[in-house]
Amino acid sequence: MCRNITELRGLEPAATDQEIEAAARQYIRKVSGVRQPSAANVEAFEAAVQKVTDATHELLDALPERRQPPKTVPPLRRPEVRARMVARGESVPAI
Repeated sequence: MCRNITELRGLEPAATDQEIEAAARQYIRKVSGVRQPSAANVEAFEAAVQKVTDATHELLDALPERRQPPKTVPPLRRPEVRARMVARGESVPAI
């Protein structure tokens, strides 16, 4: 189902809080079928994102280090994604 979710374990440098939250948000969007929550469901949507973010932090902290880095680069580390964020006037997280 979520084959496009980015692998975060084993990144150098380690996954940032922003990368973990972005992956959680991607997962919640996929599972819920909601890309942009309405005012009626934004609270439930954001609560779910926070729970998945917290669970992801716990999981990454508990797992041993990987022997090899992941095969893909997280979106927030890709130059084309960062350029789109700058063009839209969004803040670009430090890596």
